[in-house]
Amino acid sequence: MLPLAALSLAVWVYLLLGHGRFWQSGPSLAQAVPASAPPVTILVPARDEAPTIARALRSLLAQTYPGLFRVVLVDDQSRDGTADTASLIGDPRLTILRGTERPPGWSGKLWALQQGIAASDTGLLLLTDADIEHQPGHLATLVAKLTADKLDLVSEMVALNCQSFAERALVPAFVFFFTLLYPFEQVNDAASPLAAAAGGTVLIRAEALRRIGGLEAIRGALIDDVALAARIKQGGKIWLGHSRLAASIRPYPHAADIWRMVARTAYVQLKFSPLLLAGTVLGMGLVWLVPPAAALFAPGLARLAGLLGWAALSASYVPTLRRFGLSPLWAPFLPLVAMFYTAATVASAADHLSGRGVMWKRRSYT
Repeated sequence: MLPLAALSLAVWVYLLLGHGRFWQSGPSLAQAVPASAPPVTILVPARDEAPTIARALRSLLAQTYPGLFRVVLVDDQSRDGTADTASLIGDPRLTILRGTERPPGWSGKLWALQQGIAASDTGLLLLTDADIEHQPGHLATLVAKLTADKLDLVSEMVALNCQSFAERALVPAFVFFFTLLYPFEQVNDAASPLAAAAGGTVLIRAEALRRIGGLEAIRGALIDDVALAARIKQGGKIWLGHSRLAASIRPYPHAADIWRMVARTAYVQLKFSPLLLAGTVLGMGLVWLVPPAAALFAPGLARLAGLLGWAALSASYVPTLRRFGLSPLWAPFLPLVAMFYTAATVASAADHLSGRGVMWKRRSYT
């Protein structure tokens, strides 16, 4: 047990000291007003989002942005009256497009966005989801960051619901693992090839989008935000942080809801590779299971290494817990949460390998 415990501890020393300070949980933007306010088109793809669409759209229409902006809702063939609900808002700055059937090779969300982009004529585009509520100063803050730092893309991970027991146990870890995969410090470093974005809020220059060949360049991507950021960063500058001014209004009341969210794209993240899946499972075991197992059951130096590793992983999680307003007492249980996400990843692979693929919003992606 000692070699495994020592190796796991060495991995944690590297993660804490040499992995882009991922544990800091990422930067945030303070509310700001841009020096100039170019026109912006806000694009909202929506499929069966009737419960949240009015609240999301009203928050966008209430933006205090000093320039011109309009909101384009692309109704992606909803069956629950999403477009009808939106039409009751009656604001002339809101355009509702009825989306057409997606062509072969396109993901549903990207095809909806593509139709919205075709109807846009502004130099800046804000891509956002139909289940996000924005505070009035959000658009101005995003534009201020993009224009002041001469960026091509600004993205924020919005605050996620954290009310139910399942959300408190699992949602902060979702954000934590995202920052572990994509340390924001490295994403925001122009010299680093690492790129990522959070699809709920992406402000992008239309010129930069044209430079990469438009959304057609990533038309089949299921993790479309990361794919878009990777293309944009190849010839431009991007920034990723946490939002203080936008929050998801979609609840995940049960563990099964979060399981489905993870299983939808986990195997996609691994590029559908059984070898990467096997390596991920082994790596997760080494990083998350070995420290508590050694601390609880191993003797001597192995126990000491396990205790140090368990303390390191727990400490790394505390800043994320604080972001969600949760007690640090959740931190030692992170290995159990890691196993939940590992199991969901294996289930995602099983779905693909059995031919079931991804089911999302009544669509199947194989």
